[in-house]
Amino acid sequence: MSKHPTTIIAIDGGAATGKSSTSCAIAKSLEFLHVDTGAHYRTVTFALNQAGIPPKDLDAVTEGLATLNLGTSVKGQQAFLSVNGYKPNDSEIRSTSVNSLVAHFAAIPSVRKFLFEYQREQVKVAQKKGFKGLVMEGRDIGSVIFPDAQFRFYLHADAETRSLRRKKQGQEDAIKQRDAIDTGRKDAPLKCPEGAIVIDTSENTLEQVIATLLQIIRNQD
Repeated sequence: MSKHPTTIIAIDGGAATGKSSTSCAIAKSLEFLHVDTGAHYRTVTFALNQAGIPPKDLDAVTEGLATLNLGTSVKGQQAFLSVNGYKPNDSEIRSTSVNSLVAHFAAIPSVRKFLFEYQREQVKVAQKKGFKGLVMEGRDIGSVIFPDAQFRFYLHADAETRSLRRKKQGQEDAIKQRDAIDTGRKDAPLKCPEGAIVIDTSENTLEQVIATLLQIIRNQD
C-alpha cells in the first residue's frame, strides 16, 4: 500500500525507450502532473558545464552544486526545473555536449543526493497545483525516489531501435555508452524495480504502449 494519498505513476527505463512521450500522454489523459527527472539531470549538467566544471573534478562538482538554487515552474501539465531563476530551453539541455556529459554527472552520488529531495517534493507541487496525481519518469523512480508508488513501470527496447529513434529526432546520443554508465554506477543504478511491470517498446507503436499502460492503470483504479 502506498504511503502517498496522491496517485503516483513511476516510469523508468533507458534512453530513447519512449519514457517521455509515454509519460506525457499518460499525464494528459489522466490529468496528472508530468515530471521528467532526466531533464533535471540535464539541467544540472548544463549549469555545471556552463560553469566550466568537469564531472571528474568531484570537489568542484560539490562546490558548484552549492551555488545552485532549484525552483519549479509549471506550464500546462509539465513541471520544469529552474536553476538560479533560469530555466534552460530544450535545445540547451539536449545539446550534443550535454548528451555526452549527463550520464557522467548523473553517476556522481553528490549530484543524485542534491536532486533526491527536490524530486520527492514534486508530489507536493502536484497537490498544490490541483492535479489528480503525478507521473514521474526517470531511471530510479520506482526503485529509489518513489519505491512505494501505486504504479511502477519499466520500459525497455533494444539499443539499435533506440539509436534509430534518437537519429530520427535529429539527436546524437551514445546509447550503449550511457547504458553502461547508468547500469554500472554504484548509486541508484538503472535497473528494473522489483515488482515493476515491464513493457517492451521495441516492436510496439507509441500508441500501443500508451494504451497498454492506461488499461493497466484504469483496471486497478
